[in-house]
Amino acid sequence: RERPEVAVERLDGVTRERFLRDIYPRRKPVVLTGLELGTCTTKWTVDYLSQAEGSKEVKIHVCAVPQMDFLSKNFVYRTLPFDVFVQRAAEVKHKEYFLTEDEKYYLRSVGEDVRKDIADIRKQFPILAEDVHIPEYFEKEQFFSSVFRISSAGLQLWTHYDVMDNFLIQVTGKKRVVLYSPRDAPYLYLSGTKSEVLDVDNPDLEKYPLFVKAKRYQCVLEAGDVLFIPALWFHNVISEEFGVALNVFWKHLPAESYDKTDTYGNKDPMAASRAIQILDRALKTLEELPEEYRDFYARRMVLRIQEKAYRNDYG
Repeated sequence: RERPEVAVERLDGVTRERFLRDIYPRRKPVVLTGLELGTCTTKWTVDYLSQAEGSKEVKIHVCAVPQMDFLSKNFVYRTLPFDVFVQRAAEVKHKEYFLTEDEKYYLRSVGEDVRKDIADIRKQFPILAEDVHIPEYFEKEQFFSSVFRISSAGLQLWTHYDVMDNFLIQVTGKKRVVLYSPRDAPYLYLSGTKSEVLDVDNPDLEKYPLFVKAKRYQCVLEAGDVLFIPALWFHNVISEEFGVALNVFWKHLPAESYDKTDTYGNKDPMAASRAIQILDRALKTLEELPEEYRDFYARRMVLRIQEKAYRNDYG
């Protein structure tokens, strides 16, 4: 039986103090409205964006269909001058294109050296960065990255989780975001940090029967809205219009908990990675036993994990 959809709470004019005292500790998504974001919400038209950062090259995802699939990798990476990319992403039909005349574009800004440098709008898009006032509802040293994003209308990103807290700041355009609690991970058919269920609106229930058990949270972000996505919450994003967004990630755990080589903010905390490696070794050890013994001891291990590590105070 399908679980009901829950609307993500919308709160207006939340101060830093109120956010840290009342909202942050709850670890649930919330849409913050009426925050001071700077001149970007009015200034960032297609023409202004094109002129402001000119013709520097950017690496983009190009997809022939609206639904991007990380498993089959149904997109290609291409490079375009930024001004050309912005103009194309804002069009529905293209005169010039890579795959098809109605292909979709997606930019996720990256650091200069993708392996070593994090995305930071102040470094990659310094002129645009001057128009933005980021709500710093966290300490300076917790800051991890600020990711500049531009999406064609209709583009859908796969469901995934991030290991850091983040604000999704919708500067222009409109997005629909569907979220799932970390607790519903067993129903999301995970492959690493991502869910194999691409179409969250019309899932293939023969292939993914448990998906109906996942409780769906949803919100629509208008220009100027800020969505707080706590670490480990799954999210699936559809750009209902051409739009520009900024994602600000920060560390919820102590800095040493995170993998130093992680420039994207999507590698599991070090202790979690170690625990998963140990579990894999334990499962390998079980293979020394005949099947019925293996089944019995695997079930005992599951019970032990539930007893020792599951929370029982989830709402």
